[in-house]
Amino acid sequence: MTGILMQISRLFLGVVFLIAGINGYFVILGLGPFIATSPEAMVLFEFDYLLIAEKSLEVICGILLLTNQFIPLVLAILTPIVANIFLLHLFLDHSLLLLASLLVLSLGYLLFFYRKSYMGLLERKSNPLP
Repeated sequence: MTGILMQISRLFLGVVFLIAGINGYFVILGLGPFIATSPEAMVLFEFDYLLIAEKSLEVICGILLLTNQFIPLVLAILTPIVANIFLLHLFLDHSLLLLASLLVLSLGYLLFFYRKSYMGLLERKSNPLP
Protein backbone atom coordinates (compact mmCIF):
# COMPACT_ATOMS: atom_id res chain seq x y z
CA MET A 1 0.00 0.00 0.00
CA THR A 2 2.85 2.38 0.84
CA GLY A 3 4.45 1.87 -2.57
CA ILE A 4 1.18 2.47 -4.39
CA LEU A 5 0.53 5.71 -2.47
CA MET A 6 4.10 6.83 -3.22
CA GLN A 7 3.62 6.17 -6.95
CA ILE A 8 0.28 7.99 -6.99
CA SER A 9 1.81 11.00 -5.20
CA ARG A 10 4.81 11.04 -7.54
CA LEU A 11 2.67 10.80 -10.68
CA PHE A 12 0.20 13.40 -9.39
CA LEU A 13 2.98 15.91 -8.71
CA GLY A 14 4.61 15.09 -12.05
CA VAL A 15 1.45 15.68 -14.06
CA VAL A 16 0.51 18.87 -12.19
CA PHE A 17 3.95 20.46 -12.56
CA LEU A 18 4.40 19.40 -16.18
CA ILE A 19 1.01 20.84 -17.17
CA ALA A 20 1.51 24.00 -15.07
CA GLY A 21 4.95 24.53 -16.58
CA ILE A 22 3.72 24.12 -20.15
CA ASN A 23 0.78 26.40 -19.38
CA GLY A 24 3.28 29.00 -18.16
CA TYR A 25 5.16 28.82 -21.45
CA PHE A 26 1.92 29.68 -23.24
CA VAL A 27 1.79 32.84 -21.11
CA ILE A 28 5.47 33.60 -21.76
CA LEU A 29 4.96 33.26 -25.52
CA GLY A 30 1.97 35.61 -25.44
CA LEU A 31 -0.54 32.87 -26.18
CA GLY A 32 -3.61 32.42 -24.06
CA PRO A 33 -3.07 29.87 -21.30
CA PHE A 34 -5.02 26.63 -21.78
CA ILE A 35 -5.66 26.54 -18.02
CA ALA A 36 -6.76 29.71 -16.23
CA THR A 37 -3.98 31.40 -14.29
CA SER A 38 -4.29 33.23 -11.02
CA PRO A 39 -4.03 37.02 -11.51
CA GLU A 40 -2.49 37.29 -8.04
CA ALA A 41 0.21 34.79 -9.01
CA MET A 42 0.96 36.58 -12.28
CA VAL A 43 1.57 39.84 -10.38
CA LEU A 44 4.45 38.09 -8.61
CA PHE A 45 6.09 37.43 -11.99
CA GLU A 46 6.60 41.06 -12.90
CA PHE A 47 9.85 40.18 -14.62
CA ASP A 48 9.73 37.59 -17.40
CA TYR A 49 12.94 35.88 -16.31
CA LEU A 50 11.28 34.83 -13.02
CA LEU A 51 8.38 33.24 -14.88
CA ILE A 52 10.76 31.54 -17.31
CA ALA A 53 12.93 30.18 -14.47
CA GLU A 54 9.92 29.00 -12.46
CA LYS A 55 8.15 27.32 -15.37
CA SER A 56 11.37 25.73 -16.63
CA LEU A 57 11.92 24.17 -13.21
CA GLU A 58 8.31 22.97 -13.16
CA VAL A 59 8.61 21.31 -16.58
CA ILE A 60 11.96 19.68 -15.76
CA CYS A 61 10.78 18.48 -12.35
CA GLY A 62 7.49 17.23 -13.81
CA ILE A 63 9.34 15.16 -16.41
CA LEU A 64 11.76 13.79 -13.81
CA LEU A 65 8.89 12.82 -11.51
CA LEU A 66 7.03 11.09 -14.34
CA THR A 67 10.15 9.18 -15.38
CA ASN A 68 11.08 8.38 -11.75
CA GLN A 69 14.52 10.00 -11.96
CA PHE A 70 16.41 11.96 -9.24
CA ILE A 71 13.33 12.05 -6.99
CA PRO A 72 15.06 13.33 -3.80
CA LEU A 73 16.66 16.18 -5.77
CA VAL A 74 13.35 17.04 -7.45
CA LEU A 75 11.58 17.10 -4.09
CA ALA A 76 14.22 19.45 -2.69
CA ILE A 77 13.73 21.78 -5.67
CA LEU A 78 9.93 21.66 -5.50
CA THR A 79 9.62 22.20 -1.73
CA PRO A 80 9.96 26.02 -1.80
CA ILE A 81 7.84 26.21 -4.96
CA VAL A 82 5.02 24.21 -3.35
CA ALA A 83 5.32 26.29 -0.16
CA ASN A 84 4.90 29.49 -2.18
CA ILE A 85 1.98 28.05 -4.14
CA PHE A 86 0.24 27.02 -0.93
CA LEU A 87 0.83 30.34 0.84
CA LEU A 88 -0.32 32.31 -2.21
CA HIS A 89 -3.59 30.38 -2.36
CA LEU A 90 -4.04 30.44 1.40
CA PHE A 91 -3.68 34.22 1.75
CA LEU A 92 -4.38 35.81 -1.65
CA ASP A 93 -6.32 33.59 -4.02
CA HIS A 94 -8.49 30.88 -2.49
CA SER A 95 -9.67 29.54 -5.84
CA LEU A 96 -7.09 26.73 -6.02
CA LEU A 97 -6.56 26.15 -2.30
CA LEU A 98 -7.74 22.54 -2.58
CA LEU A 99 -5.19 21.79 -5.31
CA ALA A 100 -2.46 23.58 -3.34
CA SER A 101 -3.36 21.52 -0.27
CA LEU A 102 -3.14 18.31 -2.31
CA LEU A 103 0.29 19.40 -3.56
CA VAL A 104 1.46 19.94 0.03
CA LEU A 105 0.12 16.56 1.13
CA SER A 106 1.66 14.72 -1.83
CA LEU A 107 5.01 16.45 -1.46
CA GLY A 108 5.00 15.90 2.30
CA TYR A 109 4.29 12.20 1.84
CA LEU A 110 7.10 11.85 -0.70
CA LEU A 111 9.52 13.76 1.54
CA PHE A 112 8.62 11.35 4.34
CA PHE A 113 9.00 8.35 2.02
CA TYR A 114 12.48 9.54 0.93
CA ARG A 115 13.51 10.88 4.36
CA LYS A 116 16.64 8.71 4.49
CA SER A 117 17.97 10.61 1.48
CA TYR A 118 17.98 13.82 3.52
CA MET A 119 19.40 12.56 6.81
CA GLY A 120 22.92 13.66 5.91
CA LEU A 121 21.69 17.23 5.63
CA LEU A 122 20.65 17.17 9.27
CA GLU A 123 24.04 16.20 10.70
CA ARG A 124 25.47 18.80 13.06
CA LYS A 125 29.05 18.08 12.04
CA SER A 126 30.07 16.77 8.67
CA ASN A 127 32.47 13.90 8.21
CA PRO A 128 35.92 14.96 6.99
CA LEU A 129 36.85 14.03 3.45
CA PRO A 130 39.06 10.93 3.15
